[in-house]
Amino acid sequence: MNPTPPDWPRISSSLVCQDPAAMIDWLCRAFGFQLRLKVEGEDGRIEHSELCYGEGVVMVCGESGPGAPRFGTPLLSPRAAGGNTQSMMVYVDDADAHCAQARAAGARIVAEPALHDYGEAYWADRSYGAIDPEGHLWWITQRIRSAP
Repeated sequence: MNPTPPDWPRISSSLVCQDPAAMIDWLCRAFGFQLRLKVEGEDGRIEHSELCYGEGVVMVCGESGPGAPRFGTPLLSPRAAGGNTQSMMVYVDDADAHCAQARAAGARIVAEPALHDYGEAYWADRSYGAIDPEGHLWWITQRIRSAP
């Protein structure tokens, strides 16, 4: 495989939101993302954004409903779709501290921090689950033990 462009991971994701500007601010405050790029169009509409967490990149964009689909399909937030449409997983250094920060910023914690140990031949992680204000499901994970 050819190398990726500088500062881009091999895979990144995009979150569709009803209020992308507010979601960008919330992800930075609650989860510790860093804003790398925000392109605003007419009336402050977010045309493109890039948020970084370590080497990961998440893009946040606005909806385009059935009446104005982009790329041949409507782009809907979990709110508009009637439930979560995907989940994200992020590795952090301290899952408990991250959970406390996210909870203080209004994240709905759906799974409290807990150890998930897959046995000595595998790994052990401490993880929690959170729902952001737009309804996306996040798994925030700290590696406790790596596989041998």
